[in-house]
Amino acid sequence: MTEMKPNHPMIWDMVEERKQPFLHLSDRVWATPETCYMEAESAAAHRAVLEEQGFRISENVAGIPTALIGEAGEGGPVVAFLGEYDALAGLSQKAGVTHHDPVMPGANGHGCGHNLLGSASLLAATALKDWLAQTGTPGRVRYYGCPAEEGGAAKAFMVRSGAFDDVDIAISWHPSNFAGVQRETSLANCRIDFEFFGRAAHAAAVPELGRSALDAVELMNVGVNYMREHMPSDYRIHYAILDAGGISPNVVQAYAKVRYVVRATELGGLLALLERVRKVAEGAALMTETRMKSTILAGVSNVIVNTPLMDAMQGIWESLGPPDFDAADIAFAEEIRATLTADDIAASWYQERLEQRDIPLADFILPPHNEVRQMGGSTDVGDVSWVVPTVQAYGPTLAVGTQLHTWQVVAQGKSPLAHKGMVATAKVMAATGVAAMESAELREAARADLNRRRKGQRYLSPIPDGAEPPVAAMTVNRA
Repeated sequence: MTEMKPNHPMIWDMVEERKQPFLHLSDRVWATPETCYMEAESAAAHRAVLEEQGFRISENVAGIPTALIGEAGEGGPVVAFLGEYDALAGLSQKAGVTHHDPVMPGANGHGCGHNLLGSASLLAATALKDWLAQTGTPGRVRYYGCPAEEGGAAKAFMVRSGAFDDVDIAISWHPSNFAGVQRETSLANCRIDFEFFGRAAHAAAVPELGRSALDAVELMNVGVNYMREHMPSDYRIHYAILDAGGISPNVVQAYAKVRYVVRATELGGLLALLERVRKVAEGAALMTETRMKSTILAGVSNVIVNTPLMDAMQGIWESLGPPDFDAADIAFAEEIRATLTADDIAASWYQERLEQRDIPLADFILPPHNEVRQMGGSTDVGDVSWVVPTVQAYGPTLAVGTQLHTWQVVAQGKSPLAHKGMVATAKVMAATGVAAMESAELREAARADLNRRRKGQRYLSPIPDGAEPPVAAMTVNRA
């Protein structure tokens, strides 16, 4: 492929000129943090902006009430921008406050910055829509409003429904300490509930008549913990007890429920490990003479990176440069960093394999690296990346050292420094969209790279046939 020299002042200016409603959108979503599949107000806010900007809107995508698509343009290639707007439980925090101070103790908060994520993606989509119209370029731009990334796998359900079947290129991003291109793959992930059904009895008078479902949960957890020695070291298993059977220790618990998250580097390994976990659950039921029922709630695939798109986005980031943070931004970032540990700060640099520097905010673009690195988390962007060439940016919206899923992320979510990082990232995404619209060669190279990386494997949804989006079931949300 011929060398690309990205320089897109026109699309950057369009992003800059249109940014204000999208900053308001980000702040509005920050103020109404809603978790997995419950993002009614956040989805409605995104829908209202789509309507204001003249997009054609589809709702209830894949049977999910809070999933929507906005489309504009005619003919030509289809470029998709992926937006998210779900929050996390228990991370309530006042904006701009540099000590832990919840808005409401125990309430939700945008601890992963998805208020910014959806808003920047919609800003980029709007700028590209207007660029298509102004230049007369054939093509369609779509904004995908994607709920429930945090543990709900909404994009996997959307992919399975065919919502991405005609998309040529998909573009997304994530709030971060740094500016750059995501070049890491993620872990495949499955979220599964195990329920145990026993028999109640008086725990002192006739304990022999009882069959404890809670015993089964505890034995399952012990069995899985012993199994950790005998699985690949980069696989992960987590659990949370959702129902321990009540608050009366003098009653043998007749019902208990535990939720597991199983992760592996790729889908095949995930399915094999999941079967081993299920066998442990069956063994726990056998030992306690209880009945076990398992229900898969959600599953996501590992991310497939795309070299042509990553290289194109890298050139755009380097051409644009990092945001111009001012003295007030730096001072606020320093106050946030005072709440972090030395290990927090060191981890941010180590994750990027960079020599640590004492800077409060990113003043450089992450350099490219040739190897595909493994990140510890999971994302349903992975399922999109199996069917559409996909690229993701890192956007510098956080003080260096901030770890995701913390109150410090929420505290920074409405700050000027976060807004600057959001707008800069929207410029990079919009310019990447322009590059994809203009260059059939880039689109063809991206598709060829995806086919090469799949190694002949077709996309196999980690969600079983017949499983529906767990809109009502997702009451505990952890990613």
